[in-house]
Amino acid sequence: MATILTLAGDGIGPEIMTQAIDVLQAVNKKFALDLTLESGLIGGVAFDATGEPLPEETLQRARAADAVLLGAVGGPKWDAIERSKRPERGLLKIRSELGLFANLRVAKLYPQLANASSIKPEIIKGLDLLIVRELTGGIYFGEPRGIRTLENGEQQGYNTMVYSTSEIQRIGKVAFELAQTRAKASGNPAKVCSVDKANVLEVTELWKQTMIAMQEQDYSDVSLSHMYADNACMQLIRDPKQFDVMVTGNLFGDILSDEAAMLTGSIGMLPSASLDEQGKGMYEPCHGSAPDIAGQDKANPLATILSVAMMLRYTFKHEESAQAIEQAVSDVLDDGLRTLDILDKSEAGLIQVGCKQMGEAVLAKLQ
Repeated sequence: MATILTLAGDGIGPEIMTQAIDVLQAVNKKFALDLTLESGLIGGVAFDATGEPLPEETLQRARAADAVLLGAVGGPKWDAIERSKRPERGLLKIRSELGLFANLRVAKLYPQLANASSIKPEIIKGLDLLIVRELTGGIYFGEPRGIRTLENGEQQGYNTMVYSTSEIQRIGKVAFELAQTRAKASGNPAKVCSVDKANVLEVTELWKQTMIAMQEQDYSDVSLSHMYADNACMQLIRDPKQFDVMVTGNLFGDILSDEAAMLTGSIGMLPSASLDEQGKGMYEPCHGSAPDIAGQDKANPLATILSVAMMLRYTFKHEESAQAIEQAVSDVLDDGLRTLDILDKSEAGLIQVGCKQMGEAVLAKLQ
């Protein structure tokens, strides 16, 4: 028996989590997975209840669980509270405390949604790329950091971007091995593009040197290329299919993965996995808490449902149930069902649905 801790969080989190749990329970029963679900608090709702964005009870239960399924955190309601107590700090802390150093974001275009993207269909047709983002280091966690007052009375904000060789090697290993796995499945050559700013940042010069050494020593079957972060942003729009696996640090990965998400038509379609060194993970949609539509049944639950598929694949190694969920999502899109974020009003035959109806449709396909 395995345990999954669900953390709905804030904004649209509870709505999308409800649909994802229904799907998870369905595959649990259909494939006899013997999974047990628990729930906990994180983010703004946790702060309101306990005064902390990540209560100790939640952290201990997350450590004991085999996997964590997260909805979303944050919202303007908590913007004015002390920075260390804001919902986003809870998210950063749970990633750090659980050692979730590798964030995997798949940008895969469902062919039914080619017209929902703002990019020409011929540029994104067949898109299937993976961004591997280092998640527990870099400028988001580096010390020293803060806001200080200078001698002249002016305030100055400062952060530190720092990576050690071992941190770079750890995330590099994930990227190279996933490239090998994807190549075996697709029949295409294995390739990794490492994204840095080695022309101006010494920390990413070390990143580049370390990736080169790893490829030469252990992954000679994987083609390694390098690209500056600003150029990578442009190339993702110009020719995204040139990439298979991209690997980069925390800051650049944050930016690039959200950009890649929009190639697929909506960030509401993209799941993510954050893994530790043993394969235990936290799974969550790439989008945020969307407080402007919270409670209105407008949210797209598909990214969270697809995060369940990633969880079954990466943590529980159950490919059949993962594929069943992904196929159910594809079938629902074939039927023309669309939440508002993926609705192309110029396309005939589409049916606008809410969060609940979309989740129920996926569930019906599974059953």
